Amino acid sequence: MMLLDIFIRYMAVKYFEVLLLTNDEEILAELRKIRESVEKTPPPPHPPKQTLWDEFKDFLSKYKIFGLAIAFIIGMYLGNLVQALVKDLLLPAFGLLLPDLDNLAEATYTHGSQIFAYGDFLVALITFVIVALLVFIAVKVAKHWRVE
Repeated sequence: MMLLDIFIRYMAVKYFEVLLLTNDEEILAELRKIRESVEKTPPPPHPPKQTLWDEFKDFLSKYKIFGLAIAFIIGMYLGNLVQALVKDLLLPAFGLLLPDLDNLAEATYTHGSQIFAYGDFLVALITFVIVALLVFIAVKVAKHWRVE
C-alpha cells in the first residue's frame, strides 16, 4: 500500500503538476485562490433608467440636431433672400444696362426652329454665385470667431 501511495504522488507531481503543500497556511491560501477564481462576480449595476425626454436630449446633443436644423432653416431663407435680391434688384439693373433685354429670366436664343431659353439658367447661376459667396463669408466669419 505504501508503494502505491508513493507512486500516485510521484505521478501527480510529475505529470499533472499538482502542488504538494506542506503546511496549513499554504493550503488555505491555495483554497482562497481557488474560491476567488470560481466565485461569480456580481453583474455591473444597471445604468439608471432614462426618461424619454432625457434620451431625446442626449440624442440632440450627440448628433447636434439643433445646429443642423438651424443651419437648414437659415440656408433656406438665405436662398429665398438671395433669389429675391437677384430677381427684384439685379435683373432690373441688368435691364437698365442692356436696353434691348427687359427680363433676363425670359432671355432666349433662336437658331433655326430651335429655341434656347438660357435666361432661367443665368438667373439660377447668378443666384448660386451669390449664395456661394455668402456661405464662404459666413464660414470665414465663423472661423474667425472660432465657432464650430
